This record gives sequence, C-alpha cells and structure tokens, in this order.
Amino acid sequence: MTALEKATGDVVLKFEPFVLHVLCQELQDAQLLQSVAIESGFRNSGITVGRGGKIVMAVRSTHCLEVPLSHKGKLMVSEEYIEYLIQVANQKMEEN
Repeated sequence: MTALEKATGDVVLKFEPFVLHVLCQELQDAQLLQSVAIESGFRNSGITVGRGGKIVMAVRSTHCLEVPLSHKGKLMVSEEYIEYLIQVANQKMEEN
C-alpha cells in the first residue's frame, strides 16, 4: 500500500502463468508432451516448428491475472480489494 500511495502513474497487479519451453528432437515427442500437458491442466500448451526445423513444445498454464489498481497516481480500488487480489494471486501461484 505504501508503494501504491507514492505512485504517480498507472499501477497494474499482474500475475503471469507458468511457461516451460522444451526443445524436442522429434514431432512425436512434442505431441506426446503436449498431450500430457493438456491432460494435466495446462490448457494453453502448444507446439511450434521454426524455420530451421526446431520443434518447441510450450507448456503453459491458464492461471493469469492482470488488474489495474491506479491511474495517473489515483488509487482506483479499495485496500480490501487489493488484499483480495493478493489472495487470488497467491492461490494461482499454488495452482501453478
């Protein structure tokens, strides 16, 4: 709260989800990993094949959070709401 009170610009509470990039030798390896990741709840996982043939499997969580708290130095939410957001972010971290 002290940092928010001193802020003069915009402040956003942001929690970014878990991301793991795995370089795979074969497409079949990436497909197997993607299946396991999705079945484990990492719904935003996917495979990318680069120009040089690199196969990258990205395991991504869906647990994200981005909430504006202040605008031009003016606090837009209550301290109680910020405490609630911190609890939500901590729960997302546990799920991650």
